[in-house]
Amino acid sequence: MNKFPRIAIIGAGPGGLVLARILHLAGIPATIFESEKHSLERPQGGTLDLHTGSGQLALERAHLHTEFLHIARYEDQGSRLYDKSGALLFADDAESGDRPEVDRTALREILINSIPANTIQWDHKLQEVRLREDGSYDLVFARETKGPFDLVVGADGAWSRVRPLVSHYKPQYTGLTFIEFGIDDIDARYPILSQLVGRGKIDIQADGKAMILQRNGNAHVRGYAIFRVPPDWANATFDFNAPELARARLAAEFTGWAPVFVDLIHASNDCIVPRPLYALPVGHHWPNRIGITLLGDAAHVMSPFGGEGVNAAMLDAAELARQLIETGDWREAVKAYEVDMFERIVEPAQYAAEAVATELSHVGLELTLQHLQAHADMRGQN
Repeated sequence: MNKFPRIAIIGAGPGGLVLARILHLAGIPATIFESEKHSLERPQGGTLDLHTGSGQLALERAHLHTEFLHIARYEDQGSRLYDKSGALLFADDAESGDRPEVDRTALREILINSIPANTIQWDHKLQEVRLREDGSYDLVFARETKGPFDLVVGADGAWSRVRPLVSHYKPQYTGLTFIEFGIDDIDARYPILSQLVGRGKIDIQADGKAMILQRNGNAHVRGYAIFRVPPDWANATFDFNAPELARARLAAEFTGWAPVFVDLIHASNDCIVPRPLYALPVGHHWPNRIGITLLGDAAHVMSPFGGEGVNAAMLDAAELARQLIETGDWREAVKAYEVDMFERIVEPAQYAAEAVATELSHVGLELTLQHLQAHADMRGQN
């Protein structure tokens, strides 16, 4: 009979929550430790497109497909590509496809509600994972130490505090910085801009910079101004503590673009945030260490191009749970999970790396157009 380990999951993102949910269904307890004080302490980010073979598959294994359908926005899968003059180069406004949009906050809510209330220990920011003499681990937090645990799963994102126990690699700056902004109640307040964005996302590229805007739920649009700049450029250029100044300075970066595109920035709310992109090397892996493993961005953070990040994290969680449930020895289960994950993640990581390398290049617009057309053709064939 399988002797289940005492499991600690670091991080209450989608990956950590999926792992806890599937283990819970199998009667295997796990504890999640999350640094945030509560689930709504900070915005969870924009919308996600969940893929059938990864994110949606994980939710099916978690027996949450019905709940997923309640929050899935199949009508928001459109894509449009413009040049800076406002010319529409590509439009796919079809309300069909198998990658519906889901708001991150809504996804997290259904996952949190699917596990026992005491599963998540909020306001626990990990400081250290400490090895005991018997091979188990204690978790050191600011106000207390918890343990022992046989298996510690790092699901704590790009700057994981668990990763250093198995890997010395740190995420490296990709050369791209996103400046994130948002437009509230766009349908009622800015109908012209709402029509421009449509049901999905728009992409505008020119002059070595870009804008991507994507419709979220509740008539909210999240936007990103994209630049190829040094990692400290954003904080040296913008005063993010003075939103009016930051908004005006950001709009000035797009002088010469069609006025309606600049209006997207002027319409934004006061939450303007720099997001420099970091990634681990393609093929990142580590030698198996008993009692420690990683999933999601902690294991393979990559650029958001391709949309595999959360999908990959959720599939990691589903596969780790499957191995722990089905394999007689949990140590061998973790080892098998890692071998499979290392191989599975190479292709999406390679795609993301190539996409970030060509973004804003002299062929960036052409490649984006080719990608959108190929995706539309594939959807039409299905």
